[in-house]
Amino acid sequence: MTDRIVSARVFTQPNELLGAEELRLTEVRGDLVRVRLRASGVCHSDLHVAAGEWTTDVPLVLGHEGAGVVQAVGPGVRDVRTGDHVILSWFASCRRCEQCARGRAWLCTGTKALDNVLPDGTTSFFRRDGTPVRAFLGLGTFAEETVVPESAAVPIPEDVPFPVAALIGCAVTTGVGAVTNTARVRPGDTAVVLGCGGVGQAILLGLSLVGANTIIAVDLSDERLALAREFGAAHTLRGDDPDLGDHIQAITGGGADHAFEAIGAPATIEMLPRLIGRGGQAVVVGMPAEGVQVAFDPFDLADQGKRIVGCNYGSSVPSVDFPRLARLYASGRLPLDRLVGRTVALDAVNEALEELRRAIGLRTVITQTIPCPNV
Repeated sequence: MTDRIVSARVFTQPNELLGAEELRLTEVRGDLVRVRLRASGVCHSDLHVAAGEWTTDVPLVLGHEGAGVVQAVGPGVRDVRTGDHVILSWFASCRRCEQCARGRAWLCTGTKALDNVLPDGTTSFFRRDGTPVRAFLGLGTFAEETVVPESAAVPIPEDVPFPVAALIGCAVTTGVGAVTNTARVRPGDTAVVLGCGGVGQAILLGLSLVGANTIIAVDLSDERLALAREFGAAHTLRGDDPDLGDHIQAITGGGADHAFEAIGAPATIEMLPRLIGRGGQAVVVGMPAEGVQVAFDPFDLADQGKRIVGCNYGSSVPSVDFPRLARLYASGRLPLDRLVGRTVALDAVNEALEELRRAIGLRTVITQTIPCPNV
């Protein structure tokens, strides 16, 4: 069998540029699927690794927010076919553990994705000398092609643009799911969103979708706040306003029903309880660096009946939620194309990570149209 050699961007050391390498893909066997990447979002989780805030084994192909076209399937694959357009899930569930059986795929205990390997413990990529190269969250979408388990490849209609499909793979599912699945926001509820990057904007779209009222968006970027207003925010506030908490209390009449933190910063996470009213709910959506500690006043939480909950992947089941979100986009109810900022080639990934570090612009998406070589 001829080796498939693909170009990829490889992380080897914190705060170093991702290196361009030609890697060999593992063979397509069992329930594995080979996907030609057509779009890959540049997400803050990638930056956490690149900046050394999350520890990981190296070498590692970064990227986990992707969509593409299936090129080949293993003999054990049942639901995915060659030619299918698919969104990749970065938390490929095992479909066998108790959590999966209870319909809570986002809590799967049998996945190997967090180890950056395939279900059998092997890697998707290899250097030409045979050195294994891991794929971030089992995907490694900063590459021309990748090999993933079938549960990580979810078919979608072909009329969904690949950049939109890629964002459904992480930011959109996380943000909209935080509203609909984790918080279960009801029509008329009040809400505040701290951080209006890709996930924060998706939260705003989710809040508008379910009919939340008096939505407040908070960010440091005037561009992002302007888009937040278009997405349904009735009020926009600067995150560096020293009286931010007082303003939110005044607007909501004592605190919001829901507060979403989409940054992962200790200061904004600690702020959450003050932004919600009696019986209110704070949802931690943004992923912090490893080892971050925050402090809350437990008396306030108990006395006021407030709740703080964590949100992983929007409490989603990708095989259900990805197609549902795609249909909502197609119907015009979720204008997900508005979340796409710049589209760039794979060679520009280091520049895109730097822009993300500086919180510039909207979501940058890597797009690929040139057929990859088969050497």
